[in-house]
Amino acid sequence: MTIAIRPAIAEDLPLIASLIRALADYEKLSHEVRFDEAVLGQKLFGPRPYAEVVIGELDGTPQGFALFFHNFSTFEGKPGIYLEDLFVKPEARGSGLGKALLSHLAALAIERDCARLEWWVLDWNEPSIGFYKSLGAKFMDEWTVMRVDGKALLRLGGNA
Repeated sequence: MTIAIRPAIAEDLPLIASLIRALADYEKLSHEVRFDEAVLGQKLFGPRPYAEVVIGELDGTPQGFALFFHNFSTFEGKPGIYLEDLFVKPEARGSGLGKALLSHLAALAIERDCARLEWWVLDWNEPSIGFYKSLGAKFMDEWTVMRVDGKALLRLGGNA
């Protein structure tokens, strides 16, 4: 079985959209998927891309993806890579594709002089947690995620 990781191109948008929906289904969050595919395409492949996507293939067939973007560490004084989503289709799990996707991102982080590669994982997702730990990932237990969205974001932004 041949594993290949390649940068996504605009023509991959329907594939990316379907993989995002499959990820949401796996995470029991399909009800949270609200993107408009055309807007997603603009944000990924338009004049100012906000994120990058790589496609993971097995024997030339797309079986997974990683969507990521740069963040910045003020303490390190360097950028990092934040992995927003990583997904491998159930039938391709155990093939090494997930590790290949993460290894690709780690190599990009090194190439781009990043201080780190980081992501979130759902606390109930034991298979993924075990997999990530086996790669040397560690929990950031001292940090709590905060979010402002929807009406609260509009309210807060309206005060600027």
